[in-house]
Amino acid sequence: HVQLVESGGGEVEAGRSPRLSCAASGFTVSSYCMGWFRQAPGKEREGVAVIVKDGSTTYADSVKGRFIISQDNEKNTLFLQMSSLKPEDTAMYYCAADVDFCYSDYDSPQPYEYSYSGQGTQVTVS
Repeated sequence: HVQLVESGGGEVEAGRSPRLSCAASGFTVSSYCMGWFRQAPGKEREGVAVIVKDGSTTYADSVKGRFIISQDNEKNTLFLQMSSLKPEDTAMYYCAADVDFCYSDYDSPQPYEYSYSGQGTQVTVS
């Protein structure tokens, strides 16, 4: 039973650097493509970042240079280190996993298309 549980969200001031976590169970993160996507009220889902099975990463242009995706294989946990937050980063953030599909467009990752996703954690930047 695949389960993804996000944490680390909340209300943060612009410019701060929170870290989101996604605890995975029922599978091994190192064997899956893992990613983060977000959705702001009234907007479409937006892919944020993906980490591929070989450890390579790709990011949306909107977060490139500010966010870092990583994973701890021992803890079976995915992370998103956010920095230089802006009010436009306000959204519900979801982690996602897929055993086969990583991305079709390297410059525009779409982890919202993955087979599994969590319930999300809200990030509000003021």
